[in-house]
Amino acid sequence: MSAKKIYKVLVVGAGKRGKHHALAFKNNPRFELAGLADSSPEQLAKASAELGIHKTSLQPLALAKEIQPDVFCFCTPPGIRLELIQMGIASGAKLIAYEKPMALSMTEAIEIRKAVNAAGVKTVVSHQHRYGQHYQKVKEIVESGRLGRIHTIHAHAGGWFLHLFTHLVEYMRWYNGYARAEWVMAQAAGRGKLSDNHPSPDYIGGFIQFANGVRGIIECGAGAPDVPEVDYWWRKNRIGVYGTEGFAEVLTGGGWRAVTRAQQGVISGTGCMNYDLEMPPYIEDMVRWLDDDNQVHPCNGESAYEGFEIAMGMLRSVVQRGQIKLPLAAGEPEIEALKKVLPEQPVLVSSDVHRKGYNV
Repeated sequence: MSAKKIYKVLVVGAGKRGKHHALAFKNNPRFELAGLADSSPEQLAKASAELGIHKTSLQPLALAKEIQPDVFCFCTPPGIRLELIQMGIASGAKLIAYEKPMALSMTEAIEIRKAVNAAGVKTVVSHQHRYGQHYQKVKEIVESGRLGRIHTIHAHAGGWFLHLFTHLVEYMRWYNGYARAEWVMAQAAGRGKLSDNHPSPDYIGGFIQFANGVRGIIECGAGAPDVPEVDYWWRKNRIGVYGTEGFAEVLTGGGWRAVTRAQQGVISGTGCMNYDLEMPPYIEDMVRWLDDDNQVHPCNGESAYEGFEIAMGMLRSVVQRGQIKLPLAAGEPEIEALKKVLPEQPVLVSSDVHRKGYNV
């Protein structure tokens, strides 16, 4: 029996998330962590010492051409996406893994999708919370049919739009069997986070109409509901799935719970966002897809594209003040359009916890 292929990996970005990825690749025997790149000499030196990586560079393209990685992974703020995708393609990588959100505009997402499809390169986007046991339990309950006919999914997060919105949408779509969205409608408030490196309105809330009849309700930012069961504001995220026979919900930092007609009471369990637990299976699914084209990664780029389209549709709805039909075509960058119309007004946050954590 022939030995299994070892895949070479280059990680670009030596910050917190870059090190999470690098360590997960290093700990998987099917990967060789072949190199690390970053624009900061100090950050690169620190990360390379922590990870025991000797081949490093401030010039990722040069290092990529030298290493010729099978996996080109980058963990950077979203201001640089298409350029790094093109760099990964040029390196000859078979798979490009990168952080959410996949782009800063619909036009950029369309260009990324065209480029990777033309090159035949697989892509994976970091929506790895789905590997948490509490997220998995809610999926199990939904799939069991114990909730009856699903009619509504409500998701909210206190963190701002381009940090957490695509996470929420990805898991909403997962719980809804990846039914396509037909239209979206939204409203937004607050300009404080428009200058952030994940530029966002301070608060956005809206609706998603899925083709299977399920209605999505989603809120993100300083005005979103509190989740008092969770102590740390960044993990105060909740997704609730409602059906004709009951409901189930996951709290990113506080486990899961459900009520069904069959159970005749509340059932619940533990779980919390934990990169040490989520990253290994996320990385292992890359191995499966590299080994077998039919074993598509759950966090594949095409799924991320559909979720990002919902997000950008929401911003277009704020600008155009109405329903936005999907799919979307290229257009004016959504954040820039939002800056032109979003009024100067404070956001009325829903609790002191949000006010302290969000820093509006």
